[in-house]
Amino acid sequence: MDQELLTTLKALSDASRLRIVGLLASRPYAVEELADDLSLAPGTVVHHLKRLRAAGLVDARPRRPYVEYFLRLDRLHAVGRMLHAMEVGSEDRTTLPGPDGESLPAFEAKVLRAFIVDGRLSSIPAHEKKRLVILEYLRDRAFTEDRPYPEKEVNQRLAIFHPDVAALRRYLVDNNLMTREAGIYRRAPEPVQ
Repeated sequence: MDQELLTTLKALSDASRLRIVGLLASRPYAVEELADDLSLAPGTVVHHLKRLRAAGLVDARPRRPYVEYFLRLDRLHAVGRMLHAMEVGSEDRTTLPGPDGESLPAFEAKVLRAFIVDGRLSSIPAHEKKRLVILEYLRDRAFTEDRPYPEKEVNQRLAIFHPDVAALRRYLVDNNLMTREAGIYRRAPEPVQ
């Protein structure tokens, strides 16, 4: 983990510092104002502000007769983006068991476990990325051989998984997972990687 991110997360791990960040999110505050609002000693508030400044979350500017502290929203947003990138990155690298127990990339496993119930498709996902995972799963289960499939057979094979065979056929062709010519379907050639 990035050391700067770790420092920031440690700074945010204290309840008093989180309360300070919450107050500063609304407007700049002087130490005395923060101390009054949080029922803390001014020295304690200064200690917490030093930790938040070291993490880059808070900055100060003179405002006679005090020094005002304000939240650096840009830094807070950057931390959120870093955490999101870590989650997305770890999702791509890790594997989880799919509905058949085989090890799959985490995203695919989660989608399949959400939509494949007792070997059947509970619903066709509206989200395109999730639908593609489902379609690849169906193609690999229903059309294992590279041969011509008449439309009637395609319908029978897809009906095992879901009653809306027309939508599934259309999605398979539209996503280049199957080809269709004169009512005959074939597995589309695998893309060269």
